[in-house]
Amino acid sequence: MSTTPKLFTPLSIGPVTAPNRIAVAPMCQYSADDGSMTDWHLQHLMNLTMSGAGLVMIEATGVERRGRISHGCVGLYSDANERAMARVLAAARAVQLPGTLIGIQLQHAGRKASAQRPWEGGAALKAEQDPWQTVSASAKAFGPNWHTPEALDDAGIARTIEGFVQAAKRAVRLGLDVIELHMTHGYLVHQFFSPLSNKRTDQYGGSLENRMRFGLELMDAVYAAVPKSTAVGVRIAASDWMEGGVTVDEAVTFTAKLKERGAAYACVSSGGLDPAAQVKAGPNYQVGFADEIKKKTGITTRAVGMIVSPHQAEEILEKGQADQIALARAFLDDPRWGWHAADALGVDLKRPPQYDRARKALWPGEALKHR
Repeated sequence: MSTTPKLFTPLSIGPVTAPNRIAVAPMCQYSADDGSMTDWHLQHLMNLTMSGAGLVMIEATGVERRGRISHGCVGLYSDANERAMARVLAAARAVQLPGTLIGIQLQHAGRKASAQRPWEGGAALKAEQDPWQTVSASAKAFGPNWHTPEALDDAGIARTIEGFVQAAKRAVRLGLDVIELHMTHGYLVHQFFSPLSNKRTDQYGGSLENRMRFGLELMDAVYAAVPKSTAVGVRIAASDWMEGGVTVDEAVTFTAKLKERGAAYACVSSGGLDPAAQVKAGPNYQVGFADEIKKKTGITTRAVGMIVSPHQAEEILEKGQADQIALARAFLDDPRWGWHAADALGVDLKRPPQYDRARKALWPGEALKHR
């Protein structure tokens, strides 16, 4: 009697259940209009909700205008943003596979905001490109030739947290299943968490307890503001890949405290805090971090980072190193990754009948396409 591959078994994520353990990681498309989704997002999310992934995460979404990375980044800080996202979600839900969950990653870019789109260079916006004043834990720039941010005072911290709360309430109105608070990749919460970017001497800086304070207050506020039927999770920084930066032990402590406050899961990532970091990227390069956080905190854990093949994903789950696997560029390359993973692992995955005749078992061309 054959058993179902772990990748295609259901996963409870707090109050919601994904039909399988494949997640589409949040991926910025840099194609919004003042934070509002466009037709690009319409086709993009329609593709992803029929991809076979059990959870599709909407890209990093700014909770205020100055919290966007670039002029093209999605936001959820206005009624116009909410209406545009509702339009896209209606189309995506019309074609999604049964049981697919849709979540959103809420974020504030902090000192990494006011940047060019990647294909424009990815540097700080120039004077003629309509830059804006950035904020951070401290008045310390992301790198050479980047804008110097203003250090948030207590009132600014409170306003920022309220921005997250209001965006979360909009996400609930939109019927999203999962809300993820972005706490890594060098963005604002990570800027408070890391001693490399946080040089404060008040209650938000110095000790690990103080550097976690902003993220924990944020978690408390968002968790209190949304119904318990919505899963609230975090994307956590497990390493800065620099001496004196965040360590996996600190990430374990932070994650454990976030779990105590209601975090349903942790997506474990790293890096992005400083352009000088030497990230040792390669297949499974962050899985060890996920494994350690999972084993030491017991939180539902998602692994991400250069996980490409179905068998690679299945092995991580079988070893108990994570509970869920997130892929990003693999889905850009192959928006049917979930279908092909099911084929590779011997699973009969339901797919849209309009496309079912391209199933491997029904299409002779499958044997010819790689010649």
